Amino acid sequence: MVRVNLDVTFLDQCCKNSLSQLRFLTIAIFLCVGSIGIPPAVSFATPYFDDGFLGLTQDELRTQLGVPMAVRSRKAALRVFSYYTFQDWKKYFKNLVSPENGEDVYTYTRNGIQVRYVFTYIPDLTEGKNDPTLYVQRCEIEFSPAVSLESIQSLVPEFLPPHQESAPAFRSNLWVLVLKGPPSPEASFIVKERVREQLSWSLAYQMFAINGIPKDLSVTTPIDRLEITTQSLQFVERQQRLTHEPILNPFSPEFRQQPPVQPPAVKSIPRPQYED
Repeated sequence: MVRVNLDVTFLDQCCKNSLSQLRFLTIAIFLCVGSIGIPPAVSFATPYFDDGFLGLTQDELRTQLGVPMAVRSRKAALRVFSYYTFQDWKKYFKNLVSPENGEDVYTYTRNGIQVRYVFTYIPDLTEGKNDPTLYVQRCEIEFSPAVSLESIQSLVPEFLPPHQESAPAFRSNLWVLVLKGPPSPEASFIVKERVREQLSWSLAYQMFAINGIPKDLSVTTPIDRLEITTQSLQFVERQQRLTHEPILNPFSPEFRQQPPVQPPAVKSIPRPQYED
């Protein structure tokens, strides 16, 4: 009788152990299936400013704008480029240069003007990968033919200049620079200056004129290219004060109310008087 009780106890213990193992196995399978069915959390980059471009990854930009209409690479000379189809670049030419050398090109026609967007990238070298993530560092927008300063807003929806009279603005003989809004702490990532961590970086609009900026700057001044980038007001005032002349914000109402610049009086050459 005692032997039967021992056998029953042993059998009951085995059943309990098997049931526990079965429960554990069921929970493990459920967790594995659940982890497969739930997509992993993906971290997306966000733009640093309200332009909507600076700071995006290349993949995010292409998701937003579509496949580039072309890809261009810079030559050693200033502003000399080679253009490729996106298929040729991806298949062959991309492997011949560094990843950030290719600039995505998108061309549109607006109000009879050719508006060409070109995006320049900077790689995240901290990843330690052969194919690092690329982030939008600068957006160049070229106009053909040149357009007036005041018409840029109607051709480029992403161009949202400040209208305050106090907005920092500068000029040289080739460009007009306007800074907008508060600095972004993350924007230093796309800056190449050595002192980038020591300065604050803000959204900047820089407008270039091939034929130069006239002394009497006005809203009708022809502009060939707009660059959306990030610059530091501290750096401009401290390091570039000799090349950046402070001016009134050209997109403020006060700028339009300025009296026109009077041309300097031309003195006539005195003519000698001769006796008859």
